[in-house]
Amino acid sequence: MAEMTTSRLEAFSDGVIAIIITIMVLELHAPAQPTVAAFLKMSPVFISYALSFLVAAIMWVNHHHFVHAVRTVTPQLLWSNLYMLFWMSLIPFVTEIVGKNYHEPVAVALYGLDLTLCSTGFYLLRRELIRQCRHDLTLTEYHQNMQRKGTLASLLYLSSLPLAFASVYASFFIFALVPAMYFLPETFLSSGTE
Repeated sequence: MAEMTTSRLEAFSDGVIAIIITIMVLELHAPAQPTVAAFLKMSPVFISYALSFLVAAIMWVNHHHFVHAVRTVTPQLLWSNLYMLFWMSLIPFVTEIVGKNYHEPVAVALYGLDLTLCSTGFYLLRRELIRQCRHDLTLTEYHQNMQRKGTLASLLYLSSLPLAFASVYASFFIFALVPAMYFLPETFLSSGTE
């Protein structure tokens, strides 16, 4: 029964994330004239889409690994998952805003706020997973290391909010840095206990 519920949780989440990515690409519109100048003019929109696609892809991969580690689907897990999916569902909205207003601190801060709230959703999910595997020291240690990485990502995203008002480029650096962290070996960002 729990396995079936886990499969349903994964299928529902995969469907929502697929729709999020589809909505993002539908916001890309070809320029009226296929000139270099026209494509350069739309490059901020495309870059914001590419960055958001990468962020959503990393979230999907992490969610996939997360779901396969779940032992029991609890109400806490379900609501944490829905919380995370809600903030993820706003990624197309904030992506369009920041793509069209990339010089505006409010637009950049709004993008950072949504990514911060997405990462807090993963924090809540991981906290429930740590609770479920508390009797397995190796798994607990692994998930605690992953939780530290997620907390660092959340803090970096959170720092992008005030930074946007000092320099939007500093915030964009953070938006690129966090996905890059997920391509580093786990031992690089952990306490070395893995």
